[in-house]
Amino acid sequence: MRIPVAATVLGLTTSAFAGSPATVDEIIHSSKTIADQPITLPQGPVEVSASVFTIEPGASLPVHRHAFPRYGYVLAGSLSVRNFDTGKTQEFHAGDFIIESIANWHSGSNSGVEPLKLLVIDQAPAGEQTTEVKR
Repeated sequence: MRIPVAATVLGLTTSAFAGSPATVDEIIHSSKTIADQPITLPQGPVEVSASVFTIEPGASLPVHRHAFPRYGYVLAGSLSVRNFDTGKTQEFHAGDFIIESIANWHSGSNSGVEPLKLLVIDQAPAGEQTTEVKR
């Protein structure tokens, strides 16, 4: 019974909650990635995975890219993302939602003084790799 109710609630707009004890604060509404690319989803059945990354101050992830949509939400700390294809560097902080670039080489690093906690959500066809590390 919970899943149909949750699906119904998720399908409602924020205005549908007017006057109710529930509130909805939109974090982001976008049709483009942080590299200004249109968001396109994999066709057919997909797997959704969610992970929490903890990155210590000053640490960086290896240069990598994603073939499929990846979303991030900064739970704590500061994230700096350098896109090697566009030459652009962007900063994200607790409460920011990120729609990562697709097929662009990039790296993320903890640009703050506290551990970075990042919720990462991937959507990909079953069995497909979501991240390719540059060698």
